[in-house]
Amino acid sequence: MPLIVSAQLEALAGGGATSVVGNDRQRCRSRAGQGRRWPPHVIAIGGFGQPSCAASDLCLRELSGAARRSPPRARRRAEVRRFSVGRLWAVCARRGVQDPPSSTQPECPTMQSSSTPLPDVSVILPCAGHGTRFGAPYPKELHCLAPGVTVLDRSLEAVVELAKSGLQVRLVVVFGTHKLNTVSHLARYADTFQMVFVYQDESFGSGLDGAIRSALPMTQGPVALVLPDIVVTGPDTQGKLLDALRQVEVAGWSVVAAEERDHDTLRQMGALAVTETGGVLTVGAAADKPGNPSGFNAYWGMVAVTENEAHRLPDVVGRGTTNPLTGAVALMVQGIVNYNTPM
Repeated sequence: MPLIVSAQLEALAGGGATSVVGNDRQRCRSRAGQGRRWPPHVIAIGGFGQPSCAASDLCLRELSGAARRSPPRARRRAEVRRFSVGRLWAVCARRGVQDPPSSTQPECPTMQSSSTPLPDVSVILPCAGHGTRFGAPYPKELHCLAPGVTVLDRSLEAVVELAKSGLQVRLVVVFGTHKLNTVSHLARYADTFQMVFVYQDESFGSGLDGAIRSALPMTQGPVALVLPDIVVTGPDTQGKLLDALRQVEVAGWSVVAAEERDHDTLRQMGALAVTETGGVLTVGAAADKPGNPSGFNAYWGMVAVTENEAHRLPDVVGRGTTNPLTGAVALMVQGIVNYNTPM
């Protein structure tokens, strides 16, 4: 599977650009009606899936050439911001490509030959945080737990298991200009996932909810939220995310969670009140980092949701909104470790 990233990521760092596969443009537009907005500054990063812009590779080459000719960094950022959606598709128009192609118009044969299967599931991996509590001179997700194994690798074990099960997995990575080392580290998964890298759109907010909103237009199919500094522990944990995705077919939402009674811990996490009804564990109430954790007995490590409900995913970590995890199926694990401080 191709790594949907290029040298331009580093060259354009700080430009507010978002990487997007060419065939997702129409789908992103359609999702705007569900509260999602396609980011205004987009660069297509190559052939992926069934193309709706037959000239996306040509457009990329023209944009890339402009980036290489760009002036020093202060002016480069302004130039990148001018590569708006209209500019990108204007390049397509100059190449003589109609958009979107009608049923009578041929699609680009070079794009067809390099197409990648559409994903069965999308996983959002927010990596744009600054990790100020971690206090190390490197991103907390790159903290080494064993030779060659980082916190990020451990957090992705359940996602790797999805790919091993035969699913086509799209990993949507949200990052900032300070996380290019994390982007480089993820190159080791280029043959495991379909990967899309998205700059966090600050207009959505700088927090975790803003990161999720930045990623949502790039998702397709059921969506899972996996945090790069959260590691699920215990026996049979690697298959829990797959189990959670199976549960959303019935319940709409599901969580992988661990029991917790310590109030200080619950105040820092996505707290849950898990109850058992008819042999099934469900979430009776949920709150992100509650000031008063009384009544909560667990917290989540991963979240899964259907495609139709995915637009509500930012509310899982939002304040002042109804938390959509109420009623979700809870799949319990032995423990969840939050690597917000060096260990």
